[in-house]
Amino acid sequence: MSASPAVKGPASYFPAIEKKYGRPVAEWLELIDASPLVQHMELVAWLKAEFGLGHGHANALVAHARQR
Repeated sequence: MSASPAVKGPASYFPAIEKKYGRPVAEWLELIDASPLVQHMELVAWLKAEFGLGHGHANALVAHARQR
């Protein structure tokens, strides 16, 4: 029996982010992409202030968006 590899890195936060904040990850990534902010911590601070995300969730979303 073959088990799926465990999800690691920023994507490991995605199920919790979708459950807690009620938006799909794709929507969060669109918001990040549309933001005029470019620095990682600026985007993290913006997500926290504007949408009430926790630091770890905001950081995971920004890290994933910047990896693409």
